[in-house]
Amino acid sequence: MTTMYAALLRGINVGGSRKVPMADLRALLTSLGHDAVRTHLQSGQAVFASDHGDEESLAAELAKAVEGRFGFPVDVIVRDHAYLKGLVEACPFPAAELEARQLHVTYFSAPVDADRFAEIDAPAFRPEEFRLGDRALYLYAPNGLGRSKLAETLAKPRVNKGLIATSRNWNTVTKLVELTGGA
Repeated sequence: MTTMYAALLRGINVGGSRKVPMADLRALLTSLGHDAVRTHLQSGQAVFASDHGDEESLAAELAKAVEGRFGFPVDVIVRDHAYLKGLVEACPFPAAELEARQLHVTYFSAPVDADRFAEIDAPAFRPEEFRLGDRALYLYAPNGLGRSKLAETLAKPRVNKGLIATSRNWNTVTKLVELTGGA
């Protein structure tokens, strides 16, 4: 059975380094035997259809292929359409009432629990807030991610130790649901 997936590549095409042209990424995914390959923006999102593997094995396969092709390691998270759709539906913030720049999702490579974030004094960051989801963290940053002190704290290595973590704004989150919606 063919499943639609989104691949999230962490830290590429930012600040002039770690360049991965989207045409090359599409060709690489196709060479791995995937179909219906598309990319979204230049910041490391691709969608594809596959009838083999699972999220973890597909992420590992793509990470290995990217390093082999471009010469540097890239963390990759792969999620299927059902997961992406469920993540949007479970959003604990009123997404329809917010600007996309105010709402972000950090995707994690594995489940996280509240203990990981226990040392963060969440009330000290208000009106910014975060909530945990299924292998994800939702962040409400009313002044945008670039000015968010909470986002800075949440991104610290001690908080994310042992995980791949990559964030996307709400427009990208919902676009990935749309792009993976057909098989």
